[in-house]
Amino acid sequence: MSKSTDERGRIYLPKDVRERFGDQYRIVELPSHVALFPVDEDPMEGLRAAVGDAFAEGETEELKADAREAIAREVRAEADSRSHDGEE
Repeated sequence: MSKSTDERGRIYLPKDVRERFGDQYRIVELPSHVALFPVDEDPMEGLRAAVGDAFAEGETEELKADAREAIAREVRAEADSRSHDGEE
């Protein structure tokens, strides 16, 4: 399917596409192209539907806290790595 933008940069998706995938999309910029990914109205429900029972035990806030902790660890590790690289 090929679409063009209008004078304001908008892309109009056909009704059958909106009915299949919904009205909300995440725009992802890749090195060679741009992709649209549908976003569920309730992303956690969409995630649970996609992965089955993997998150059945976890509450949304608990999952968010775990993700934030993991990101904080990655950021600290990256900062430590950069500070050690600057010392050499």
